[in-house]
Amino acid sequence: MSEEHISFIGNAADIETCAVAWVRRRRFGSWNEKEQSDLEEWLAASLANRVAYWRMNAGYDRIGMLTALCRPASEQAPKRRPLRFATGALGIIAALFLALSAVFAFLPQSTKIYATPIGGHRTLVLADGSKVELDTDTVLRTKIAASGTRSIWLDKGAAYFQVKHDAARPFVVIVAGHRVTDLGTKFLIRNSNDRLEVALVEGRARVDESGQLQNRSVVLTPGDVAVATSRSMSVVRTTSKELASALSWRSGVLVFKHTALADAAAELNRYNDQKIVILDPSVGRLTIDGTFPVTGVSLFARSAQEVFELHVEKRGNEIAVSR
Repeated sequence: MSEEHISFIGNAADIETCAVAWVRRRRFGSWNEKEQSDLEEWLAASLANRVAYWRMNAGYDRIGMLTALCRPASEQAPKRRPLRFATGALGIIAALFLALSAVFAFLPQSTKIYATPIGGHRTLVLADGSKVELDTDTVLRTKIAASGTRSIWLDKGAAYFQVKHDAARPFVVIVAGHRVTDLGTKFLIRNSNDRLEVALVEGRARVDESGQLQNRSVVLTPGDVAVATSRSMSVVRTTSKELASALSWRSGVLVFKHTALADAAAELNRYNDQKIVILDPSVGRLTIDGTFPVTGVSLFARSAQEVFELHVEKRGNEIAVSR
């Protein structure tokens, strides 16, 4: 599988055709609030829709830049004319976008988007030799500038970074209003529910906070975990075993040690379409120890039933757990 491939669930051809149509309507049509609302609804429907739209919108900008660069200097700018498209033009534009996406992937300065579906796991090897492992339901963008700077945006989910350090070419991850700068590092970043965690495994990394009230920076050493929200940032210490457990998803398992049942269920739910629902708060406070496959929703429910003598009931796409 090539590095430029985007992983998501759905019919890629249909989704990208729709994405082209949305870009065309927004750029060349008479855009109104109703169409904006429809677009936002389509984007919210799936991760695949959002990724395709970002690619097509960025692709149009690149085509415009290429056209300007290729025009002779002596050529006078033509008069502006209203743009009209024939019915068959949509397919031509879609084909053009898809063909040029492969070309622009190799330009010195380009943005690439990678995504995993629920339950997905993917390893990227970047052009500089750095490796990034994407966890379930994750969206990540990369941009390598002509100047040599390396910028990554973790828009959603979690990723483990093994960075090829180069002091002359900073490797920066932008996530949830923070910047994580590599100082020769292996680290895990998790971005979810207004909570950011940066766990350092090896080397050093600097986390910069940019807030309205204060700007803070901390340098992490192995075992440090920076925990940040929109209002605060703190650093806690953890053990190598706890770090290994936090990274166990790389091997397809989740390790729980004295973990509240509700927290363990929430973690499993991240990897599965079938969800565990804890109906009784007192049940959610029970603690569990064990190692489960990331797809082990049913196994987890049966274990909880046997260990705590709980009632487990399957309700459609949910497994309800109660006393």
